[in-house]
Amino acid sequence: MYRSIDSIKIISTIAILDERIRKRFPNSGLSRVSRELLQVGREAKFKSEAICKPNLYLRFFATIAILIIIVGLHVSLAQVPLAHDHLSVAEFIQVLEAGLNDIVLIGAAIFFVVTFETRIKREKCLQLLHELRVLAHVVDMHQLSKDPDKMLGNPDDYTYPPGERLNSFQLNRYLDYCSEMLSMIGKLAALYVQNFSDPVVIAAVNEIETLTTGLSRKIWQKIMILHTYK
Repeated sequence: MYRSIDSIKIISTIAILDERIRKRFPNSGLSRVSRELLQVGREAKFKSEAICKPNLYLRFFATIAILIIIVGLHVSLAQVPLAHDHLSVAEFIQVLEAGLNDIVLIGAAIFFVVTFETRIKREKCLQLLHELRVLAHVVDMHQLSKDPDKMLGNPDDYTYPPGERLNSFQLNRYLDYCSEMLSMIGKLAALYVQNFSDPVVIAAVNEIETLTTGLSRKIWQKIMILHTYK
């Protein structure tokens, strides 16, 4: 029960977070980002499920291609004339070298056909993970200007546009929401490797989790500084 990620619960958590942000900071840039995150989460559910499903058309054509390669190899070997009953050492080496080259090329062709579906899925996953990586940076951009020293310090030292200066409680909530959104981005990334254990995609997911963890660490440093003003 607790050995897999439930995409529905992730989406419901993001929806609750989006509602909290919209109530606390209506018409803010962060609320628009949270709404986008919710949309990305809903899309991730269906896209991750689609990636995990086998592509029967590709597998059918891959099987046909492999059969054509094997039949072609058999026909080619059957038509090779044998000039002598006994081959000399030099002739045997030439035949062996040619045969090994053919085996390598045929093996490479079969490997290309067999892994074609995986490479297509990998490319789709990497594109979707890139969107999550960009979204993480967007969240980080929204918290960059929310510096406790500047926002809660002397108003004459730093000028903020009207409506952007927050009090201690609001700033704490704002930074906390950013941290939660980064955490949700990491969970959405993990959806793509739950049932698709491709090493390249797993490495990309790990990079996103490292990124979001690092960005959250910066946010929590601000929250710790914020507590000194209380």
